[in-house]
Formats: sequence, structure tokens, C-alpha cells
Amino acid sequence: MEKAPIGAAEIFVIFFVTLGPLKILGPWVQRTRDLDESAVRKIAVWAFIIATIAVIAGSALGRILAANWHLSIGSLSVTAGVIFFLVALKQLLQGYEPPHTAVAPPPLPASPVAAAATLLFPIVLTPYGVATVIVLLASNREPERIALIVALLVLVMILNLLAMLYARKIVVGFTAIVLQILGAILGVLQVGLAVEFMVFGLRSLGF
Repeated sequence: MEKAPIGAAEIFVIFFVTLGPLKILGPWVQRTRDLDESAVRKIAVWAFIIATIAVIAGSALGRILAANWHLSIGSLSVTAGVIFFLVALKQLLQGYEPPHTAVAPPPLPASPVAAAATLLFPIVLTPYGVATVIVLLASNREPERIALIVALLVLVMILNLLAMLYARKIVVGFTAIVLQILGAILGVLQVGLAVEFMVFGLRSLGF
């Protein structure tokens, strides 16, 4: 990234894969299935606000701590890649696991803010997504590049908001089948992207 800065389109794709709306739809519908539309809208708006603030503030703090702890971009990239790889591989292998009895999650709190906070991790925000933002911010020093990264991050969070607001209308009928196919394709790409993160990190470390 430092030697050959990636473009806006590539950054957007990375954010879309690691933090984007496709991973939200199914879990969001499942966790909010007993709520009415008004409650879901309130929770979605608060989830968007909290998640956007959390990912920007948390990534900025992570960037500062990484610099203070003298963590290299290579080490951060390998870390993000390992986390991303494990999660993506688990998602790919779920279809081959024997069926098991699902345990119903506890009901959401009555407060929209508390409910949004409950759904924040890992439905709206993922650990590897936050790690990706930290790596991108830490590997760029120019204010224009940092502003671009933040703007693209906010754009993806807006897409997440739209996904939460219209999830019940999206995950139905033929669209649900298309989303399953996209999810399978995305799962393979996620594993590949995780490997790319690790390869980039190892090269940065001199391997």
C-alpha cells in the first residue's frame, strides 16, 4: 500500500467485502423478526450512527496506538489477514457441517439504542473489518488519502443502513436465492482477500 497506493475503487471493494451489507441481511432479519417496522427503523438508524462513530473513532485510536507501540504495517496486515481468513473459512465450511439445533438468541432490549448496541458486533461491524480500516489508515499519511478512506467508509456504512431498513423486503423469494449464491462467491473472494493481506504483510516484513 505504501509502495503502490490502491485506488478508491479498490478501497471501496475491500470495505464492501469486510464491512458491507451482504453479511448483515440474514442475521439482521433473524434478530429483528419479532419487531414491528417502526422499531426496526429506529434500531437501524441508531445502529448506523453508533457503528459509523465506533469504526471511525476506533480505527483512529488503533492507528495512534499502532504508531505508539511501533507496530509495522506488515504486522497489522498479517493480523487482519489471519482474522479475516479464519472467519471467511468458517463461513465457507458451514455448509458442510452436520445440522445442529439452533439456540434462540435472547430478545433484544426494549431501548432502540441498547438494541442497536447489541447488534453492533459482529452483525454490523466485524473485527477484521475494523482491522482493515486501521491498516488502511496507518499506511497512509496524506490528509487527502485519509479523507478519501473515511468518505468511502461512510458510504459503505450508508449502504449498511439501507440494507437494515429494507432487509425484510430484500431477503424474500428469488432474491434470497441470489443472495445465497452471491454469499458463496463472496466467501471464496474473502478467503482470497485474506491471503492477499497476509502476503502483503509478509512482503512488508521482508519475507
